[in-house]
Amino acid sequence: MSQLIDAVRHGADPDELLSCPVPESYRAVFLRREDEDLFKGIDSRDKDVRRTLHLGEVPMPELAPDEVLVAVMASAVNYNTVWSALYEPMSTFGFLRRFAREGHWEARHDRDHQVVGSDAAGVVVRVGGAVRHWAPGDRVVVNPPYIDEQDPVAQRDGMLTTGMLAWGFETNFGAFGDFAVARASQLVPMPPHLSWEEAACNTLCLGTSYRMLIGDHGARIRAGDIVLVWGAAGGLGSYAVQLVRQAGGIAVGVVGSRDKADLVDRLGCHLVVDRNDVGLGDDEDDASAWRALGSVIRKELGEDPHVAFEHVGRSTFETSVNVVRRGGVVVTCGSSSGYRHVYDNRYLWMKLKRVIGSHGANIDEAWEANRLLRLGMVVPALSRVFPLSQAAEATRSVQLNAHEGKVGLLNLATTEGQGIQDPGLRERIGETRLRLFRDHAGQVAGP
Repeated sequence: MSQLIDAVRHGADPDELLSCPVPESYRAVFLRREDEDLFKGIDSRDKDVRRTLHLGEVPMPELAPDEVLVAVMASAVNYNTVWSALYEPMSTFGFLRRFAREGHWEARHDRDHQVVGSDAAGVVVRVGGAVRHWAPGDRVVVNPPYIDEQDPVAQRDGMLTTGMLAWGFETNFGAFGDFAVARASQLVPMPPHLSWEEAACNTLCLGTSYRMLIGDHGARIRAGDIVLVWGAAGGLGSYAVQLVRQAGGIAVGVVGSRDKADLVDRLGCHLVVDRNDVGLGDDEDDASAWRALGSVIRKELGEDPHVAFEHVGRSTFETSVNVVRRGGVVVTCGSSSGYRHVYDNRYLWMKLKRVIGSHGANIDEAWEANRLLRLGMVVPALSRVFPLSQAAEATRSVQLNAHEGKVGLLNLATTEGQGIQDPGLRERIGETRLRLFRDHAGQVAGP
């Protein structure tokens, strides 16, 4: 164990952190360039991310002037790591090669390994010479968008910059290591009432959901709006349900099992629909299924949805377009079931509906979403925690959709529950709320 890691674990002050040398290498979970063709010609059912995610020592990168080095206490799995580990729809090493062409600091990212992961919580241990607002010892979470701050449009919305990348997916030195390198403009203060693993699981999914539903660039829902939330028990969906409720909206959650329906009901969803009950399978051309879903919503709520919260893609997108009301909105941030969507465009143009593309969250949106966590208005969707050494197994569970909410990893944190600084606030919010997903996952798993 390095002296710096030991100091971080013992809560060292800034002077002590600065006195400890930065190690020349660190433990991380990474992909290898040599595995790019490993799954070519293999049936999709046999593509197992555990074959491509490796644990080992990697070299410590040099720190750029606008960057910070974070000792990562905990991290969380997102679906982009599944894509990375499958090398689909393209190898992320292609992203690193293109990024490297931009200059000296960018060239560091093009290596024969890529440390993945886009959600992290930890302690700042070093800052670049141009960093002004952060210092060693600060406890932070990392917002994944990695933007070009010198692009003029960044003054309006960082997500519109042409150089915007997803940290730990389109860049190197991501969250799945004992250390991570991030730009200072990605940092958000860690909520003081959360443990490391609870804090690490929110930023990507909560920020994305906030932008899609609440922020100026998304659907901008209002009190009374009915919002159809696909995958309501998953990472994105569970935060969407909470945001809809806090905004005074009416959440309609779609799930794939009775167990998940029970969880979403406890989360406060106004109406929960098991997709199997209305015949929603993988056939995107089945009109009877989307009509059945629309009928259930109208029967229970008396109206069609104002908004569809989309991230599933091909298997749900046509249903979303068809089910939202005249003048309604489909806001989409992903396509985990397929990128090429097929739908009857008459339902879009003749009923004056809109489709809004949304991606991540700018730093202002990330801070606002984080504020809701600090106020206890939103709680972490953490359902299960693995040690970093089992990151491949954790990612496999996300690949198979064998999880609820978010799956976390302990990096430098040695056990769950470490890092809480404000137990009084935690008590006011309540352990029952904060542990909702973990307790439910334990009940489903049984003794």
